Parts: sequence; structure tokens; C-alpha cells
Amino acid sequence: MNFKKSIFAQNFTQFIVQTHFQHFSTTINHIKLPSKFTFPFYYEPHPLCELAATEVQNYLKNQTDFEHNFGLDISKKGLVIGKMFGVLVVKNQQNEIGYITAVSGKLAEKNKHKKFVPPVYDMLTKDSYFLKEETILNNINLEIEKLENNTEYLVLLAQEKLENKKANIDIQEKKEALKAAKKDRNSRREKAKLELSLEDYTLFEKTLSKESLETKYFFNNVNRYWKHTLKSVKEKLSVFTNKIELLKDKRKTKSAALQQYLFEQYQFLNSKKEVKNLSQLFIDTTEQKPPAGSGECTAPKLLQYAFLHDLKPIAMAEFWWGQSPNKEIRKHQQFYPACQGKCKPILTHMLARIEMDTNPMLQNPAIGKELETIFEDESLIVVYKPAEFLSVPGIHIQDSVYTRIKQQVKNITGPIIVHRLDMSTSGLLVLAKNKKAHKNLQSQFINKTVKKRYTALLDGIVTDDNGTINLPLRVDLDDRPRQLVCFEHGKPAETNWEVVERKNGKTKIHFYPISGRTHQLRVHASHSLGLNIPIIGDDLYGKKSNRLYLHADTLEFKHPITKEKMTFYKEAEF
Repeated sequence: MNFKKSIFAQNFTQFIVQTHFQHFSTTINHIKLPSKFTFPFYYEPHPLCELAATEVQNYLKNQTDFEHNFGLDISKKGLVIGKMFGVLVVKNQQNEIGYITAVSGKLAEKNKHKKFVPPVYDMLTKDSYFLKEETILNNINLEIEKLENNTEYLVLLAQEKLENKKANIDIQEKKEALKAAKKDRNSRREKAKLELSLEDYTLFEKTLSKESLETKYFFNNVNRYWKHTLKSVKEKLSVFTNKIELLKDKRKTKSAALQQYLFEQYQFLNSKKEVKNLSQLFIDTTEQKPPAGSGECTAPKLLQYAFLHDLKPIAMAEFWWGQSPNKEIRKHQQFYPACQGKCKPILTHMLARIEMDTNPMLQNPAIGKELETIFEDESLIVVYKPAEFLSVPGIHIQDSVYTRIKQQVKNITGPIIVHRLDMSTSGLLVLAKNKKAHKNLQSQFINKTVKKRYTALLDGIVTDDNGTINLPLRVDLDDRPRQLVCFEHGKPAETNWEVVERKNGKTKIHFYPISGRTHQLRVHASHSLGLNIPIIGDDLYGKKSNRLYLHADTLEFKHPITKEKMTFYKEAEF
């Protein structure tokens, strides 16, 4: 789709009035420009991005332009909300190198700020269609709330509940009486068969049939009585419930229409000024519609502003400022990649014609690495998996422990894989060589009789000597494969731990996972409700290093055939 000038005319005028291009406050002549643009979903910040981020952070520390509680100053009042900020190093039409900066979502309940570029679409503009429709929706909510809190309505609801309770009790009692009467008739019938003549028994059977009809008729009358009694209350209630349902239907329709309107207003450019809106960008995704907040992240804002102003993108980075949210892990001043769920479809379009760094997810990190066999017999094999080596084939990379073992071990059958280690985690893995062994070993893992120990090096000092962490986990639907702490929908995850050594500002620790959730030890180490200190080299929940300093050093289980206890140990190489 070609650039539609009318769509952006109003916002474009606003951009011309106040440019957000900023020169670096120090000389940058000694810093070499990157040859390719940043791959936004996995990167090391370019020195220019680090310098720009430092300048933005200095501004945040000292600014007086807005009031927002990031949770860094205990004297500040109000809801604590940390924010993601982004910097985009650009070249303007005068060939000057500078940067622009953005913040995710609203800041201090506003979209317009002196320092940060505006949103792709500003729904908070005075008298905007969004605000008008939002007012209508709020009024509908008030009407519904007023009806649902009406005294007469509440009295009728209570009356209906009471009458329903009475009806259920009475009907149940009559059902039980009906069953008892039937049982009694059957008993009398069997007795009459033995004691009465055929003629008398025939007359007696007619009597029993008449009794049966009378009891059923009585039971039906009870049902009719309660139906009539409840009908009166329901009719009075319907005066309210019909109005409430109509208002809810109206709210649902208007809300869906407003959402669709917003999807169409968020229109994103690329370097060729081609435009796609949110609906178009997410039509081919699994959900087929944008997640909440799509288009409000820093990366789309920065690129949109750059393309509108003919600024050439050079490099980009995003950092977190403030207290970490309760669910996800975000560390103050730390750099993070763009999210997958909200940003990937948008950035795929926006960066379509820009040469980027290679996606490291497409490169096989196991090249040149070998699996070490620790133990092998006719039933199982225990191997040492190096760091950055997949346990099972991935979407783009097939090379893994599974594929290597299948190629190397003759006559191996069945599922083979019994448990896994994260790609970045080194350590011991046991694999089954046949279905019988697999079933037994898998059962031991399911029943939590397998003993596992991990050694990790944490990027800070843990003051306590030992403890237990219970934080339920679930996948971050907007940013896979990251995990969230979620007490509502998360699966139970428990980890015991003990400190081994404190040295040079680091802590060596042993983890004993009771459950085996994805990224469990990494999240339990880094989350503020856990140890609040990330594992060194954790590129998802901490900072990237030469490797993830997490190693599965001990594995203990019963042999699937001999039932002999087997213990294996491989010392961590750190």
C-alpha cells in the first residue's frame, strides 16, 4: 500500500513544529557506525545506543517536565509504573548523526512530551473520536452500574435466590418421597405375588398403578406451583435484566467497533513509505488480531518518526527505567529486545527494506561442540550437554541432543528424550534407549523421585544461606519464550536453594528444583519475589555474558531394569 498523505496530515504538521532529533552532547567521532541496522529481537547495544541511553537516563534523573512515579524514589506518591524507553540513532538529511527517543505507552497520563517522540496515533487528542466514544462507553457502564445497584433490583434478586432455594429443597424432598413410594409399591407388589390369588393380585396391581399416577400427578403439581411462583419474580426482574442485557450488548458492539477503528488508525510506515495498519499486520498471526497495547511500544514509535522525517535508522536499543513489574522481570537501566507478540508483525513490515544484523536464532550454536557420554548400557545413556546446545530440535535448528544420539546410538527406539535442559544450560541428561526404559524413567520424573542439583553463579550477593522459592510460572503470551510469575494462571514451581560461596560480589549457589517448569531456576533467581539476583549470562532475565552460568551437575535415579540407585556428577566449569 502506498503512503496516504491525508492519514498523517494532522500529525505531520505537529511533527514539523517541534522536531525530536537530538545531537549527542559529547563527541562521537571516535565511534564507528554499524554496517547494518540492529536486529531488534536479540542484540548487543551499539556504543552509540549506549551513549544515547545514558543521556536519556541523565535526563530522567534530573528532569522537571513531568511527574511520574517509577518506584525509584520512596518519597513519591501514586501508582508505581516502570517504563520501557528506546533510543534510535539516526542520520538526518544534513548527514548529521543524532538520536531520537521514545517511551512505551503513556507517560504521566500524557502522550506528548518535549523529549520523546509522539505515538503513531494519539488517541488522547482533545475531542478525538476515541475520547468521545470512550465517554459514551463510560456512560453505558454507569447506566449498567446504576441498574445493578438499584434497591428494587437487589431485593428481587435476593427474593429469586431465596425462592429458588426453597423450590430446590421442596422438589428434592418430593423426588425422594416419590422414590420411597415407588420402592414401597415394589415391595408390596413382590409380597402380593406370594400371598394373593391371581384375581386379587390383578385388582391390587390396579390399586398400585393408581397410587403411582397420583404421586406423579402430585409431583407435577409441585413443579407447576414453583414454576408459577418463580415466574412472578422473574417477570419483575426482567424489567431490569432486559435493560441490563440491552446495554451490555450495546457496550459490546460499540467497544468492538471502537477497537476496530483504533486498529485502522494505527498505520505504520516503512522506509519506502508503504503503509499497513494493525488489522492488516496481525491478520496472519495465530490470534489474527493485535494484542492489547500493540503499536504503543518504543520501537514502532521511533521508526515511525524516523520514516516520517526522512531520518535514516542506524541502530536501536531499549532499556527499562524503574521498578520491575510484579509478573515479568525487568531490571532498572537494563537493555531489552523488542517483544515478539506485539512488535514482531509490526517491525517485520517497518524494517522490511532495511539490511539488518543476522538473526542469531537462525544460527546453530552447537557447531563444533560434542556430547560427552558419561554412562551407557542397553537401557539408557547419560550424557553431558554443553551450554548453547539444544536438547531437542527447534523450529529453525535441527541439531540437538536428540538428533545426535539418534544418529550415534544403534538400535535406539522409542521417544528417547526423558527430560530437557534449556539450550543455554550445561549439564547431565539421561536418555532412554527403548520404550520400556523410557516409560520407567519418565514415571520417576513425573513422581518427582529423581534428584537433580544445579550449580549457578549469581550476579550479586545472596545474604541468606538457604531457602525455598514458590513462584508459579506461565509463558508470556506477548513475548515467548519468556516466562511470567502469575499467581492466577501460573503452574506451581518450587525450588530449594543453598549458598555455596560468596566471592568478588558474586554468589555460587546450588539449586534443587522440585518441579521442572520452563526457565524455572532463571526466573526464581532473577524475580524480585525470588532471590532478585539474576544468573550471570542470563540474556532473558539478566545480562548477556560469554555463557549462562547454570549447570546441571548432579542426577540421581533408579535404573529402569535393575532398580539400582544411580548417581552421576559432572562438576561445573566455572
